[in-house]
Amino acid sequence: MKKVCVFLLIICYASTLSGQKGLKGTVVTDAVYSKNLENNFGENPTRSVSVYLPPNYDVSDKKYPVIYFLHGFLTDDKLMGQMKDLLDYAIEAHKIDPFIMVIPDEKTTYDGSFYSNSGVFGNWEDFTVFDLVSYMDSHYRTFAKKESRGITGHSMGGYGALKLAMKHPDVFGAVYAISPGALAIVREYGPNSNTFKEFSKVKSMEDLEKTYFGKVMVAFGRAWSPNPNKPPFYCDVPFEYVNDELAVNQEVLKKWHSNMPTYMIADYIDNLNKLKAIKLDWGRNAGERFTIQCKMFSQQLENAGVTHFSEEYIGTHVSDIYTKEGRIPQQVLPFFDLYLDFD
Repeated sequence: MKKVCVFLLIICYASTLSGQKGLKGTVVTDAVYSKNLENNFGENPTRSVSVYLPPNYDVSDKKYPVIYFLHGFLTDDKLMGQMKDLLDYAIEAHKIDPFIMVIPDEKTTYDGSFYSNSGVFGNWEDFTVFDLVSYMDSHYRTFAKKESRGITGHSMGGYGALKLAMKHPDVFGAVYAISPGALAIVREYGPNSNTFKEFSKVKSMEDLEKTYFGKVMVAFGRAWSPNPNKPPFYCDVPFEYVNDELAVNQEVLKKWHSNMPTYMIADYIDNLNKLKAIKLDWGRNAGERFTIQCKMFSQQLENAGVTHFSEEYIGTHVSDIYTKEGRIPQQVLPFFDLYLDFD
């Protein structure tokens, strides 16, 4: 009889495991209103937020750590549709224990907030760090502590993840930046590229739409050096060409430097050292503006004695990231499984 009972227990256990395998998480599209985003320039203060809830979330009272994923320039929280299968796969393959992931929509009328407090176009940093985190902790079953919060993102989102983590180590415990941009003024971001020469000839929003780096510079400007009295772009930029001569606005350049992580390290060393883990990666073939600035940032961290991980892999700015063999399930999520508190 004892052998029969043991056999039945084994069958039941195996059946339970079999039933769990293949379970899928769910995605909830929520909305968060923020007074920090109220403005007079048409940016919507109510933001869509896509939330991934792990398998069995709705049939338990268990709490979970949260990974905040910040999207890139031109994209929004609809990225979660692409991410869900990767998150299901990572949990089922035991790359990471079950967790909640959040992607807020921080795309703006100028295509990207850069997760910064503009003061004119909305305070996107405060929205993300305070309003969004508070909302998640009060509306979902989260571990409401920094040790159980990770922040990551790709491109503009990688920039935002690094900047917010280094400014708010009391909110986030670990950060992983995927091919981050806007870390330093290099290549197309610099005064001797064609970017500012072309931008000096752009006189309307319609003309701006025909450029790419011009749009990025306006996004930088509206995020870091807004000027509500300067239509049509309502921002200042550090470099201008007047009669083909370069003019540098030093005050604006200081504002940009104070928002670019490579130049922020000296002021935030103590905060950086409070983070449990820091990592960034980039594709070798992403283009020099990414490879140069990522190496610069990592080198400056090393020079300042800040422990971190950095990795250059074979790929472009967008390849081998959002696939089952790519960076998110194989590198990013296991990083958070190791460094976040799941208890």
